Amino acid sequence: MASGGGYCDPNQTIDYVFKVVLIGDSAVGKSQVLARFARNEFSLDSKATIGVEFQTRTLVIEHKSVKAQIWDTAGQERYRAVTSAYYRGAVGAMLVYDISKRQTFDHIPRWLEELRGHADKNIVVILIGNKSDLENQRAVSTEDAKDFAQKEGLFFLETSALEATNVEAAFLTVLNEIFNIVNKKNLVATENQGNDNPATLAGKKIVVPGPAQEIPAKNMCCRS
Repeated sequence: MASGGGYCDPNQTIDYVFKVVLIGDSAVGKSQVLARFARNEFSLDSKATIGVEFQTRTLVIEHKSVKAQIWDTAGQERYRAVTSAYYRGAVGAMLVYDISKRQTFDHIPRWLEELRGHADKNIVVILIGNKSDLENQRAVSTEDAKDFAQKEGLFFLETSALEATNVEAAFLTVLNEIFNIVNKKNLVATENQGNDNPATLAGKKIVVPGPAQEIPAKNMCCRS
């Protein structure tokens, strides 16, 4: 896995823009996870997200400047109309549930089905069990979530936006995996160019429309 993930010089040229979407039921902490990653903030009186919003954070991965554009939408059914535009162009997704509310985990297969119906088939997906600070109210075992993630080929981590536990690691897992896929694609494109084949990606700064390769199964990891 690619190393790195530090903050970037604001004057540095952006090499890549990666769109990542947050999905899951309302009140599982999606906006809090995003605020922790983008601004290192947490608000106890966070209000429900209305419609769609996104925030960005620019990082350095293997000496390249990567802008993560993280999209957040409300989990309520009435906002489902935003889905097709919301998922369009996404190269990463974070499926978030609340470890203290079983129903939010039981809805994950439905969210995953919707994601796979709208997004690129090779989108990098991580399952996130948020609110790990509520261990004494746990309603979803780590093993249940880990088994589901393995079965569906997802990364998995438990996080606490409140305590800032694993939030950075979750985002970097997704961003590093996307970076690896794009780098492989660029490598293939460069080789093809050397064989007199046109290479659309070689030497260009790109907004990635979607990974073009299957994610190797050996790269899937499940951590608690």
